[in-house]
Amino acid sequence: MSEKEILPFGDPVLRKKSKPVREITPKILRILDDMVDTLYAEEGRAGLAAPQIGILRRLIVMDCGEGLIELIDPEILEMDGEQTGAEACLSFPGYTGIVKRAKYVKIKTLTRTGETVYLEGHDYLARCIQHEIDHLNGILYIDHVEEGQLYLNQSQQKADLMAALKLSWK
Repeated sequence: MSEKEILPFGDPVLRKKSKPVREITPKILRILDDMVDTLYAEEGRAGLAAPQIGILRRLIVMDCGEGLIELIDPEILEMDGEQTGAEACLSFPGYTGIVKRAKYVKIKTLTRTGETVYLEGHDYLARCIQHEIDHLNGILYIDHVEEGQLYLNQSQQKADLMAALKLSWK
């Protein structure tokens, strides 16, 4: 188990669709363990999807304040309501953007032991689930940012989305 490097925005892997896990093998469990180590390597990290560490598998680890959640082959079954709020991403550090998401989601996922479980998320947890599942589909939060506006985390100063994207490709 070890901390992995998080791919920065601009890496083509982040725009690819992840493949289903299908079978939970020791290799898949090692990947999950590495993802957990990477998630907890720094304070304030809420979620990590496998593509962010260069692995195109449908795996997510999250801790939105209530403990570790591992998702294997998650599938959104229901979405309801609407919330608008700030989001950030480990692959696009230093920026936040205002994003509209569903206020409630219900998903079907697998556990480490292969058991199918259903998880409901409201508010912040629903936002995290949607953000991370988007990663599995090659979608980034910047694709949802309202008014093409990002904010610099430190100063909350507005940063034009296109200008920020150009900077991230260096």
